[in-house]
Amino acid sequence: MDKILSFEDFINAVRKSGFSMGGGNCEGIYAIIPWNWQETPPYETPVRWHTENPETDPWEWRMRVLGEHDDIAYSKLFFNKSGYITKNWYPYFLSARRKGKSFHEAYNDGKISYMAKQIYEIIEQNDAMPLHIIKQEGGFGKEEKSKFDKVITELQMKMYITMCGNARKLSAKGEEYGWSSTMFCAVERFWDESVFNQAREISPDEAVEKITEQIYKLNPDAEGKKVLKFING
Repeated sequence: MDKILSFEDFINAVRKSGFSMGGGNCEGIYAIIPWNWQETPPYETPVRWHTENPETDPWEWRMRVLGEHDDIAYSKLFFNKSGYITKNWYPYFLSARRKGKSFHEAYNDGKISYMAKQIYEIIEQNDAMPLHIIKQEGGFGKEEKSKFDKVITELQMKMYITMCGNARKLSAKGEEYGWSSTMFCAVERFWDESVFNQAREISPDEAVEKITEQIYKLNPDAEGKKVLKFING
């Protein structure tokens, strides 16, 4: 286990491992920071959750990663929870999850819900869009919140949309207010074409084999069923 003492250490560890759960729960697979905000770290480190210190707070690192590095994706990627995948490993997960199908091919095959199609097309038409604007554009009311949130997670897990930063709401006067809102974009806008070209060259079986091999390097005790769920979403 590499000791994580700072944001830079974390970035180096992500690049070295290729992927990681985003929180302190490794889900039986792997997490670079194997403790949550309630626990004591397993080694001496200034890193602590929810201190708002950008150098030592893993919660702050999520958006720092997206704002400062173009070779790491952060989104809800594993077990409907957050995670990181580097550019080098993203094509393997794309192949395993999408199996060579575009969003609209998957929709025509009945793999995507109509609400997911509505949301995806709103996001696809923009470079990036905050979550609250997606809701407004789609006319999704409070009574649909649970279903809307579930579909946003589904689209991330199937790797059709991804987080790409955050933005605060704007008042009628153009002034920022309230909490920041997560921004989403289509995966095709997040990565350059090389990622998708590489994914097309990798068969789903090869992708699963390659990721599985890396998982067991990171965690020899990983459970077989969880490994496949981690890979396939």
